[in-house]
Amino acid sequence: MLLIPGMTNAIIALGAVLVAWPMFRGDQGLTGVAAARLPEALELRWTFKTGQPIKSSAAIADHRVFIGSDDSNLYALSADTGKPLWSFKTGESIEASPLVLDGVVFVGSADNNLYALAAATGAFKWKYQTGDKILGAPNWFRVGESLRILVGSYDFKLHCVDAATGKSVWTCETGNYINGAPAVGEGKIVFGGCDGKLHVLDAATGKELAAIEAGAYIPGSAAIAGNHAYVGHYGDEVLCLDLAGTNILWRSKQTNAAFFSSPAVTEKQVIIGARDKKLHCLDRATGKPLWAFATQDDVDSSPVVVGDKVVFGSSDGRLYLVSLATGKQLWSYDIGKELTASPAVADGLVVIGCEDGVVYAFGPQSKPSP
Repeated sequence: MLLIPGMTNAIIALGAVLVAWPMFRGDQGLTGVAAARLPEALELRWTFKTGQPIKSSAAIADHRVFIGSDDSNLYALSADTGKPLWSFKTGESIEASPLVLDGVVFVGSADNNLYALAAATGAFKWKYQTGDKILGAPNWFRVGESLRILVGSYDFKLHCVDAATGKSVWTCETGNYINGAPAVGEGKIVFGGCDGKLHVLDAATGKELAAIEAGAYIPGSAAIAGNHAYVGHYGDEVLCLDLAGTNILWRSKQTNAAFFSSPAVTEKQVIIGARDKKLHCLDRATGKPLWAFATQDDVDSSPVVVGDKVVFGSSDGRLYLVSLATGKQLWSYDIGKELTASPAVADGLVVIGCEDGVVYAFGPQSKPSP
């Protein structure tokens, strides 16, 4: 039996709710919605300096922050202080975002390998070699009691790997590089790539059910919400795909808006950044534009919806917080260097890595002492 539970950001432990962000975009569907709330202004809580620029987006679990760096290391940091707990060095840069599941961290590297490490200590468990670099985040699903890990590679293949052994279960070959992460939902896997197609697979078998022409190559990741998938591509469009009929329901064309960002999807909205220097909000049912927020540079960072707010980075060097309803700016912080990574939101923190090689953690503003 195929079991693909809808991964939630809320982990129940000893009667308390510990809010986590254990993977890229927060859940298996890659919906980019956090189970948290944010005030209208934040303050910098801590920073951690790595040796090279950071394109990896963080995962947050068990009060730890996990993030990769172009210095080839995966870092585990204290969510409270930002102090390093451990690091693991690979053979090349780590642009991919890590996945934290069942006490294990899974992360891909530009050295062509997918790694499995103990989340508590960083101890090596196994590595799985693909034919080229891995830049996208892994995802997961279960078949019966068996945990499977999915990851795309520049070898043109999506790989399904047994989480316990690191052995290949199946691969699906496409026509070009796979940059993004695969989304999982409704018993299906959805991903795009540089072949300009949106691929839909049966999760249990890896059999390709459809390969739909998107119209241009797909640098980012799709999001699955209900029986629909949403994705942007380089040809200035956001698409909505019906997973039941594997047909495109709508295309929302923007002007000079190549989409490298991955969308966040709520009950009524699709929010996505673009290279027209804007964050776009579209009606989920129709693709009609609702609002757009202008920054001073490209928005490759993927937005996260947090209650009634949206947080995202821009290549103009700022982290922004805007209203979900109107797109009105509520707060921003000038880091000063490009933000192409996406924020992670959990444990009362917004965490993002920057091209200056620094991890930044923001939280609610401290109350002044009486």
